Amino acid sequence: MAAIPFVKEIDFSYGRADRLSPLIRRVICNNPGPFTYTGSGTYLVGRDGGEIAVIDPGPANEAHLDALVRAIGGARVSHVLITHTHSDHCGGARAFAGRVGAPIFGAGAHPVADKKLDAPALDEGADYAFAPDKILRDGDVITGDGWTIGAVATPGHLSNHLCFALSGEGALFTGDHIMGWATTVIAPPDGDMADYFDSLDKLLARDDVIYYPTHGAPIENPKPFVRAIRTHRRIRDGQILDQLKKGRTRIKEITEIIYADIDKRLHGAAALNVYAHLIRLVKTGAVACDGAPGMKSAYRPNE
Repeated sequence: MAAIPFVKEIDFSYGRADRLSPLIRRVICNNPGPFTYTGSGTYLVGRDGGEIAVIDPGPANEAHLDALVRAIGGARVSHVLITHTHSDHCGGARAFAGRVGAPIFGAGAHPVADKKLDAPALDEGADYAFAPDKILRDGDVITGDGWTIGAVATPGHLSNHLCFALSGEGALFTGDHIMGWATTVIAPPDGDMADYFDSLDKLLARDDVIYYPTHGAPIENPKPFVRAIRTHRRIRDGQILDQLKKGRTRIKEITEIIYADIDKRLHGAAALNVYAHLIRLVKTGAVACDGAPGMKSAYRPNE
């Protein structure tokens, strides 16, 4: 596989507000896991004692919300920004917004209303109750005391995924779209691999100099990192096609071969990635299946 320059090391303590730049501080929630790494990082953007924006207040975790309120101190929160509707990013948003008296901004409610039709829960799953006070769309801009943040739509992980660009620092808060410690799970029905590729290309056309993901350490010199992620996904396409040509037609057996090097407890998430790749490959005509693509469908290469 292509070598992705993962950033595994991160200096933090739970509940501590770490200064990352003149305008950015981060507080990490104590909710580590196989999909959250060390936990959900909440970013406070703005000057100490001034008007600030808070990005991804995290899960419904009282200790974390308390830590955020302590870190905010005498500042006024003007915006609560949500990258997407997984609970480890927004489960505590409404409670937090109530405590600080600020409106919540996001791309909308969780895109799959029926839990039975949604992807299997990964860690804390979706926040089906989430509803922003104000909708943000691609290119929308918000401003505060000494800062300007633009919304960058990056569907793929979820269709309502947003990144947030901080002007002046070349910083992009990437949520789960790009994470430094691992690749992103693309889980149908709403996770879409074709959209994910398009969103990677969108980032490559930008001039950001540093990424701040919700999970893990900052990513410096991000364009080579994004290119490596894109190459990795292309290689996965090739591996899946190779397995189909060898007669392995089911997602489970393909996953067991191409993800043989990872913990089997993660094979469920890996199978969702394979499924997302196959849906895209069917759309492009490289792969066929009988009927609509599904987790239990039999697939074959289009020779």
